[in-house]
Amino acid sequence: MSILVWYLAVINFTTWVAYGLDKGRAKSGKWRIPERTLLLLALAGGSLGALAGMIMFRHKTRKPKFYISVPVMFVAHCVIVTMLVYMK
Repeated sequence: MSILVWYLAVINFTTWVAYGLDKGRAKSGKWRIPERTLLLLALAGGSLGALAGMIMFRHKTRKPKFYISVPVMFVAHCVIVTMLVYMK
């Protein structure tokens, strides 16, 4: 179980940083992190980090594929983690 906790901590922090970096790059007109990468990070377990990044950095909040899919992934991840905890 501790491996899962560490994995989720790392993937969520990484995802949050990626959203922050992408927002900074968007403001300065530099190379951007592809949307697909941001969504894959969220799908890989970083949905909380993605949601926090969207809110804190006000990033990707107008794109339906983000403001719909990230919260859905977050709920799905919560259900999966809850099931894993209670199945042990």
